[in-house]
Order: sequence, then structure tokens, then C-alpha cells
Amino acid sequence: MSTSSRGSFRSRAGVLSRVVRSGVGRRRVQTVVIALAALMAVASSVLAGSLLVASSGPFDDAFARQDGAHLSVQYAPGATDAELRATGDASGVTAAAGPFRTTTLTPRFSDDFPEPPMTVVGRAEPGGAVDRLSLTAGRWAFGPGEIVLPAGGWSSSVIGQQVTFPNLPGSPALKVVGAARSATGTAEAWVTPAQLTALTPHGQPNGRQMLYRFAAADTAAQVTAGREAVTRQLPAKAVAGSQSWLTVKKSAERDTALYIPFLMAFGVLGLVMSVLIVGNVVAATVGSATRRIGILKAIGFTPAQVIRAYLGQALLPTLAGTALGAVAGRLLAVPILSEAEEAYGASGLGVEPWVDAAVIAGVLGLVAATACACAWRAGRLRTVEALATGRAQQARRGRWAARLAARLPVSRPVALGLTRPFARPARTLAMGTAIVFGAIAVTFTVGLGSSLGEVMAARDHDAADVTIGVLHPPFQDEEKKAQTDPSKVIGQQPGTRAHFGTATTSVTVAGVSGSTRVTAFTGDASWAGYAMVSGRWLKEPGEAVVPTGFLTATGQHVGDVITLNGRRAPVTVRIVGEVLDPRYDGMQVLTDAATLKSAEPGLIPTGHHIAVKPGTDAGSYTAALNKELRPLGLTADVGGSEGSSEMIVTLNSLSALLTLMLVAVAALGVLNGVLLDTRERLRELGIHKALGMTPRQTTSMVLTSVTLTGLAGGALGVPLGVALHGWVMPAMGDSAGLRLPDTVIAVYQAPELALLGLGGLAIAILGALLPARWAARMPTAAALRTE
Repeated sequence: MSTSSRGSFRSRAGVLSRVVRSGVGRRRVQTVVIALAALMAVASSVLAGSLLVASSGPFDDAFARQDGAHLSVQYAPGATDAELRATGDASGVTAAAGPFRTTTLTPRFSDDFPEPPMTVVGRAEPGGAVDRLSLTAGRWAFGPGEIVLPAGGWSSSVIGQQVTFPNLPGSPALKVVGAARSATGTAEAWVTPAQLTALTPHGQPNGRQMLYRFAAADTAAQVTAGREAVTRQLPAKAVAGSQSWLTVKKSAERDTALYIPFLMAFGVLGLVMSVLIVGNVVAATVGSATRRIGILKAIGFTPAQVIRAYLGQALLPTLAGTALGAVAGRLLAVPILSEAEEAYGASGLGVEPWVDAAVIAGVLGLVAATACACAWRAGRLRTVEALATGRAQQARRGRWAARLAARLPVSRPVALGLTRPFARPARTLAMGTAIVFGAIAVTFTVGLGSSLGEVMAARDHDAADVTIGVLHPPFQDEEKKAQTDPSKVIGQQPGTRAHFGTATTSVTVAGVSGSTRVTAFTGDASWAGYAMVSGRWLKEPGEAVVPTGFLTATGQHVGDVITLNGRRAPVTVRIVGEVLDPRYDGMQVLTDAATLKSAEPGLIPTGHHIAVKPGTDAGSYTAALNKELRPLGLTADVGGSEGSSEMIVTLNSLSALLTLMLVAVAALGVLNGVLLDTRERLRELGIHKALGMTPRQTTSMVLTSVTLTGLAGGALGVPLGVALHGWVMPAMGDSAGLRLPDTVIAVYQAPELALLGLGGLAIAILGALLPARWAARMPTAAALRTE
């Protein structure tokens, strides 16, 4: 390339750069609209993508590193070790470990408070072909009198201390020598096989545990097929329970995965709005700058250079918005990713660079393609036609609308405003689309808040008007228990409509590691506020109601029979209903207190819930009841919710922030359209002012021009928002391991929907306010001089 050619190229590049910078600086409103739309799309997409990666990353890494068990099976006593080892040769099994002897024990770390029952496994070493344990503190238990606890929580703080088992003969004590992590949570404590035999009454363990890895275990159906293969040769009653690695994985990923469906919804909304906004802005810019395009071509710009000029004017603010959006997405991800770090002892979890790159490349690619398609018209314009046409309108649209509006019983400025949407149908469609997305976001966020409120109400079960909390020292004798039981006082209190007590304890369920909380009711608790998902509430002893999480973890269904272990005697109950209750990871059993009479005869209520008769003031009732309770050392309080969880507060805050951004983008899209329309009509506006139109009438004309568009956008956006809510909420429930009843999904009321429908009008008016004010203050002479 010659020197003159290189100089000419640099000169043209410099001119092109100045044209791009001039266009961006001159159209500040459009620049802000594009940047904010890109920021919204990138921030929500980066946050969703990073959570999607981080939700499974720590678990997958630990599972692969430790050769976690795809399936752990708890076998009942009876099958021999040889028979259980033979199951490792079943079809599809790539590795097996065991059998490990297991038992359920209730430990105590102090003289005052016992811990929940835990599953103890006899294991000679932490390694093996399946589920190699990772020691996080201390060492392994190699001799008698030693025990290893699971990593996390308080376990590392009790290393070197003694743990006793008061329910065993002689109350044996073991020294905590270490803490270990199992990738699939196969136990809550480990001792040597000989030590386990010593801890087991009469030397008979509760059962044996086998751990398996399969060639194919990516789906629940594959794990079920593997389970059938390994248990096919054993008697039907040989299997006491089992646990799939998919259940453990879903539980581990639940907290972060919960955010993903609604973040993906906002990401898609933001991305689609970005494309629409950019297309509208570029198309409007080209349409309003025909003469400028003609001048650029007249001084030597090629069609490709003209396209690049308008493409650059769209990409510059998009680049700024994507950069800010990536930073915002990273900052928003920090508090959520910290939960995954705590779960696995990981550190430095953050947004993967490839997530940033993929999101930014995707947004820039879509914006560039949209802007290029809209700028193509500028490149095809002929120079002479562009110079001759300028900004004059090519056609007079909407005349029929003007004739119809003239017959309406409204003022002339209002009639003029009502006709404007039909004069520029493409621009009206673009503004209406922005309003639709804003209305969708508002409707979805309102529904999300209501649904989360229903979930909180189901969690708190705060239907009681008055509550009494009872704190008992452990192992009270029967005389003291009778003295502090307030049931008789409550029943005799005037104004009492219904009441029940709740007692809590912990048990273990075969095949599931960890303890399961049991809530036992004394009295009818059907009015307590538990939201039923399926089945029915308790009617008699021997029945139980459980949350969805329990059914998922145990593989049981409504109608099945389960055995609760870990107390004086095993208890068999039939599951008659499924409730919505996200507490304790869903690992709860709700039953009648009489069901546990043989297993724990000393179990008494630790709380009482009271419903007062209609017309009874809860405050006055509570004051009168407290006078009777004072001799018992108890106090009643007016019932109320426990408050929102941190996760729900975060969800509401994130949805409100993202909705505010979407509404701002929608309003700015309206502002951009109205501003372009007003500038194109300056001469016409000057004529109206010269004929006597007042500033107030001018404002009403401009605001009226977006009224129909706002109402139509709201009318369309609200049902779409309801539909989006109906898709996202079940997806969020599934991510959290919950099945949501209709009371959580169907939260919209007719008056609320009508009010939300006016949200589209509010967005339209908000966006048109500044152009309306600018038009009202425009001097008549200046408007008349405009071409």
C-alpha cells in the first residue's frame, strides 16, 4: 500500500470515528437507553450463568475426586456379608464398597443437652473404591474409644472432646479425633468396626451399608435400574432403605439453583428488550437523519462506511453497558456464591471468565446483527434522494384516525394526541413492545412477592392467634411435667376456640443419612396453616404427613409405610399427606403424639398454639391467659410470623432491582420514541402554538399520544406476566425440591390485575413527561423556523 493510500485510509477512518462519536454525543437519550438495556441483559445473564455453573461445580468436583457413591443401600439384618458382597458383581456396577456395619445412636456433648440421633458406620479406613472420605481436620479413628464426625458446622470445634451415649449400657464415651467429608453424605460418624460392635447392644447392628458406583447413573431412571440390579437376588425385605447421589446433589445445589429460573426469565426479558430497543433506536436514527446520510455520501462515504457509522453508534453504548453489566453481575453473585463455599469448604468461588465472555459475546452479537440490519437502509439510500428528501415525511398516515378523533367529544389537543400512534405505526409498535416488557416484569415481580409470601406463611404456620413457648430442662420427671402443662388452663380460658401442643424430637430413617425432625401434635392441628400439596391431614395415631423433601430423599410416596428409628423402640407410620414446608431441608415427619408413646413416653409439648373465638380480642385474651399461666412460669404471646428468610429477602430484592431496571429501560424507550416524534413535528407544533395552543394543552397533547399505546401494552403485558409467573414459580419450586400447591401459584386477584394493567399507562406517561415538558417550553418562533 502506498503512502498516499495509507494516509487516505487513516483520514477516512478518522472521519468515521468522528461521525460515530458525534452521533453518540448528540443522541444522549438513545445512548443511555441502549447502555441501560445492555446492562440489564448482561447483569442478569451473568448472574444466572455463574450460579448455574457454581451450583453444580463444587459438588461435581468433590464427587469425582472422592469417587462418590451413586447409590448407598441400607440392608436389614439377616443377609450375610457374602451375599452383600456378591451384589457388587451385578450388571452395570463398576465399583462397590462394604458391607459396613451401621447403627443409630444418640450422642451427648455436654451434661445438659442431647444431640439428635445419628447414623454411625464401622469403617476401618477412610479410603476405598467408593466414597473415599476427605479428612478436613484431625485424623482417622484407628483404635477403640475414638470417633470421627462429619466436616462442617461445629465438628472441628469439638475435636479432642468426649462424646457420650447415655442411652447405651454404661454410657460409653468416645474421643473425637477428626472430621471427615463424604461426597454423598453416607454417614454422620465413623468408628472402627470393632468399636461399632462394642457400641451395639448384644453385638447386633441395625444393618449393613453397601456403596455402589454404576457405569450409567446420570438420571433417576438409571439409578433405579442400578438399584434393581444389585438387589435382584436378595429377599424383598432385605432392603431397609436407599439413597441416590442425585438426591444429595439436588439438596446441595438447592440454594443457588433456586435463583436460576427467575434470573433466566429476567435475562431473556432484558436481552429481547435490548435487541428491540437497539433496532428501534437505529431505525429511528436513520429515518430522522436522511439528509445527514446524504451529506456523508456526498463527501465520499461508501455504503459500507455509512453502515459502520450507525453500527458504531449502537455498539459504543452497548459496550459500556455490557462492561457495567458484567461488573454488576459479579457483585450480585458474591453473597449467593458464598453459600456454596460454606457447603463444601471451597474458597474463591466466583464468576467463571468464560461465563462473562459467553454472555458479552452473545449480547454484542445480537445487538450488532440487529443494528446492522436496521442500518442497512442507510447504506442503500441514494445520495441525491437523501439530500432532496431530508426529514420530510414520505406519506401521510393516520388520516382516518384524525377524522375519527375529530368527532370525539374531547378537546382539540387531546384529539391530535390520540391520532399520533397511527401516523407512525412502526414507532408506536416499538414503544408498545417496550411497555409490554415493562408490564410483564412488574406483573411477574408482584406475583413472585405474593408467592414467596405464601411460602413463608406455609413455613411459619402462623394461623394461631396466641402462642406459648415452653422451655423444659431435659429428662424432667413426670411430676414436674404435669405441673408445667398448660393445656388445662388453655381449655378453661374463656374465648378459646381451639388449641394444640407441639413436641419435637429427632429420629433416623433407613437409607438416609442425618437425623429427621419429628413434630408430634397433641390435639387437632388441622387448622394450623399447613399447606397440603397432596393427600390429607392426620386423623388418628399411626399416620404421618411429610414435606416433599422427605419423599424425595427416601423415595417414598403418599400411602407408603416407613419406620422411624433412634428412640426406645422403632415406630411404624403410614404417610397420608404431603405438605409444603421448606424448613430443615424438608426432612420432617408430622404425626400425632400418641404415635410416639412407645418410642418416647417422656415426650411432652414444647409449644402451644391457640385460636380464639370470633370477636375475641387476641391482646385481651393473652393478658387474661398470662395471669393464669404465671404460677407455671409460662408466658403467652400474640401469634405472628417468624419473619422472612435471608434467601427470600434476597430473591425479593433482586427481582425488585431487575424490575426497576426493566421499567426504566421501557420508560426510556418511550421517551426516545416520543422525543423523536416531537422533534419531527416541531414546525407543526409551532403552527399550533401560533394559533393559540397553550403550554398546558401542548403537554396534554404529547401525553395523550402515548395513552392508547400504554393501555394496550399493559393489557397485553399483564397476562404474559401471569403466564411467566406460572412457569417460573414451579421451576423455582423444583429447584428447591418443593412441589408448590395452587395457593402458591394462583396469587393474582382480579382487582390487582386491573391495577397492574394500568402499569403500562404509568410507564408510558413516565417516559413521555420530559418530551412533553420540552415541547411545552419550546418558543413559537424557534419551532416555526425548524425545517
